[in-house]
Amino acid sequence: MDRPAVLRPGHGMVWRAVALAPCLFFLVTILLPPINHDVAAVLDFARRWLAGERLYVDLVDVNPPLIFVLNLLPAALARYTPLAQAQAVMLCLLGLAALLWRMAETLRRGRAEGPVESAVLTATVPLLLVMAGSDFGQREVLMAMVAIPYCLLAARRVDGPAPPPRLATGVALVAALGFALKPHFLLIPLLIEALALLRRGAAAQRRDPVPWTMAAVWAGYLASVPVFFPAYLAHVVPMAWGFYGEIHGAGRWRVLVADVMGSAEALLLLALPIALRPGAGTLAQTLGLATVGAFASAWLQHKGWTYHVLPITILGCAALLAAGAHWADRALPGARASSAAPALAAIAALGVLVYVVRGGETPWRQLAFHGEAPGQLAEWLGEHARGQPVLVLSPDVFPIYPALTYADAHQILPVMSIWPLQGFYRLCPSGPVPYREAHEMGAVEFDLFQRVAEAFAAAPPPVLVAARHANIPACGGRFDVLAYFARHPLFAEALEGYRLAGEIEGHRLFRRQD
Repeated sequence: MDRPAVLRPGHGMVWRAVALAPCLFFLVTILLPPINHDVAAVLDFARRWLAGERLYVDLVDVNPPLIFVLNLLPAALARYTPLAQAQAVMLCLLGLAALLWRMAETLRRGRAEGPVESAVLTATVPLLLVMAGSDFGQREVLMAMVAIPYCLLAARRVDGPAPPPRLATGVALVAALGFALKPHFLLIPLLIEALALLRRGAAAQRRDPVPWTMAAVWAGYLASVPVFFPAYLAHVVPMAWGFYGEIHGAGRWRVLVADVMGSAEALLLLALPIALRPGAGTLAQTLGLATVGAFASAWLQHKGWTYHVLPITILGCAALLAAGAHWADRALPGARASSAAPALAAIAALGVLVYVVRGGETPWRQLAFHGEAPGQLAEWLGEHARGQPVLVLSPDVFPIYPALTYADAHQILPVMSIWPLQGFYRLCPSGPVPYREAHEMGAVEFDLFQRVAEAFAAAPPPVLVAARHANIPACGGRFDVLAYFARHPLFAEALEGYRLAGEIEGHRLFRRQD
């Protein structure tokens, strides 16, 4: 006969503190610099848009408009309050995490949970929302974050009791916005709503306002793009379709054996059979299907970048946690499950911490920030161009961002980086000079060439930063971004007013001579 285990006074509280420690660890790391480079770059575009530049006309980027619209809030906070840029965007991101945690906790009220599942979810839901570390704030991470309360909502809709209509509508609205950030993300709600349809039947699904609310958000967003952002469809989409997908990453098939993607695939193969089995519980099943959708999204983008793959990790870990906790409640007698729940929750949270840290960038990027290029560039830019415009000619967003963010400087380039040159020069011109003459350029290349020269000449910024390496494989090391633009008379004349002030890890630093 099983005898209930007796906990010493305070024993459960110690385990609960241990279970929440991983969440606190990630929370501290994301508060430390640097913020994510893409988050910083998107915020910079939103600030420039708020200041009067036209999105997709003066500011050209392949991202759909929703992420820039959402970033108007931190951009406004940075402009109209004493908050610095990094503080403003982090406040908004942590506010979103708190909102999603609150939604998840509210959805759990009245839901049938065993003691282990209750303890594990209490410890790990906030952990899952902040475990992205250095990638916190990326669009993929935002999508994975909103997927967590959405999966809880789906489980409530299938298993009952029915969630309060106001709560269900709020979760559906937030989830719809998160999934609308990129078209690939819509695979996740498609799979989960298919499960709800299968489990509940067509009649119940038709009466449910959740899928209709989400569909209305997506339809409204899609209809708004040609009305408010016609240049995106007319100019940016053809450019992105033409070459953006081919200039970065491993490719559609090689990405499957890339290191970051391979680790995520191993987690997926472990999580799926555990989470999708009939006895795993509806929450684990919805999270398992969300993991499948996250994998499909990462594969379709075929880059293999850490933040593309991170939703597989977040949602795969969530699926394993939900399935494991549900199994433990069924396998253990009631009293034993209750006594073991705090320790099992701590083990689960620590397991997630070890899995994420073992090969990730957090906390190592934070610890090395001030001694490496991002911190050094931020310090130099802050000294020589704080709060002022800067021209940076680099093929990469990192480490220019977030260095510009911490210097409160902003780029005058019409794109976030000179990545279009990588598309224009997939094939290098023959001859000793690896650049096309102006009359040989296509319309898009000439437009960039002309706009950069005109902007530089019209208002020469206090500093110019030029990367030594253009990252254009077809031309080897012969392609020099500074020499490329200096062929324009306006650019060359303005460049004469600058002197070389130093170099930081391949980034040449020039100061204007007053």
